Amino acid sequence: MYNEQVFTIFGGTGDLTFRKLIPALYNMEMADGGEYCPRIVVIGRREYTSSMYREKARDWVEKFARLSYKEEVYEKLAEKIVYYRMDFTDEASYEGLDAFYREMGAKKHIFYFAVAPRFFEIIVSGLHKVDGARDGKVVLEKPFGEDLAAAARLNEEMEGFFSQGHIYRIDHYLGKEMVRNIQTIRFANPIFSNVWDAGHIECIQISAMEEVGVESRGGYYDRSGALKDMMQNHLFQILTIVAMEQPKSQEVEDMHREQMKVLEALSLPENISESMVLGQYDGYRKEPSVRADSSTETYAAVRLFVDNDRWRGMPFYIRTGKKLDKREMQVAVVFKSPAPDIEPDILNIKIQPTEGVYLQFNIKKPGESVDVIQAKMDFCQSCSSVNQTNTPEAYERLIAACFKGERSWFSKWDQIEASWKYVDAIRDKYRLGGVPIHVYKPGSDGPDAAEQLLNSYGHSWFD
Repeated sequence: MYNEQVFTIFGGTGDLTFRKLIPALYNMEMADGGEYCPRIVVIGRREYTSSMYREKARDWVEKFARLSYKEEVYEKLAEKIVYYRMDFTDEASYEGLDAFYREMGAKKHIFYFAVAPRFFEIIVSGLHKVDGARDGKVVLEKPFGEDLAAAARLNEEMEGFFSQGHIYRIDHYLGKEMVRNIQTIRFANPIFSNVWDAGHIECIQISAMEEVGVESRGGYYDRSGALKDMMQNHLFQILTIVAMEQPKSQEVEDMHREQMKVLEALSLPENISESMVLGQYDGYRKEPSVRADSSTETYAAVRLFVDNDRWRGMPFYIRTGKKLDKREMQVAVVFKSPAPDIEPDILNIKIQPTEGVYLQFNIKKPGESVDVIQAKMDFCQSCSSVNQTNTPEAYERLIAACFKGERSWFSKWDQIEASWKYVDAIRDKYRLGGVPIHVYKPGSDGPDAAEQLLNSYGHSWFD
């Protein structure tokens, strides 16, 4: 079945392909012999031959692959890689691509759009000239459009060409081990599942912190910002998994249905200045391709509520930012304290770079004292070399799932639409409210106002 498929990467000379996709394919080659994908067509504008491209990709595999580099494994992968030079923005060039596919005997297609979203429609338009493309699968990298209107137009274009079941909207955070583990932690442990509600939990915090700035992505990022780049997709997806009801089954529709209920229950804050803080790191406007007068946020912290029976009245805090003092993604579940002088129990699910689960709880201080002190239990999954070796990375999982036709961990259009509507609405409220963009120092933990956002409600960010 799989040996009839051709995996085509548009944007084959970009960072995503070199840092993530090719290393993921190498890991899959080592783990299972590459049974899912025997032929890979890499499309780019640079003047490479296939042999030149393979040599360049080798360096990236050695540097970024999860599994150790073995020459014989890479050679097997390299034999399957063909570089095809074309300008994918030139519609006429797709006639040549069609002839190329015919010559190689391609029958089934998987197209991976590892390019900026503004090019998606151009590529789809060109693929009309490729025989069999309409029956193929397409993998779309986030973000899905640059606003709700653009996302809706893009979705209409996609579904007008590819069948709905063949569109894979990838969110690589959904392939991360601890994100996938959230359901098990919640539903397979009565000590958590029985208290997973507003009656027992004080707040839930979802954080995605980055040490790097925009680097070479200034042109894209300046049109996007933290809300669109991270919150609208990655963090809202994690929110839905944390907050949803237990799906009736493992079927994709049941999981998506419960995630949608969470998105539909999100309530807009009445006073935006008390519920959201946006910031921009000092020096951002001097980054390459960034406007000198840019007001784009590189940091966002939001307090929001899910208005349903399980969560009504309990705040969710979501924050993300660049040029901060650490690289970290985590979910902190802060349980209600039984007394003002006793620290709360905290369940901390660490997603990256460390993967694991940490529980902070109260015990009596040893000895004759009756004082209550904090104790911690931890499970560091990524600390084990065996776990590192045996745990596929996000892109490996999601590429393999696409090959197999498994759709559980891919975003659906109705989720994306609901997320865009919410983010666009709070952005509009922020602008109309005249709330400032706070400048913060690189290497700090973000704007002071973000800490004040939590402190004013008796909370603090938990790490």
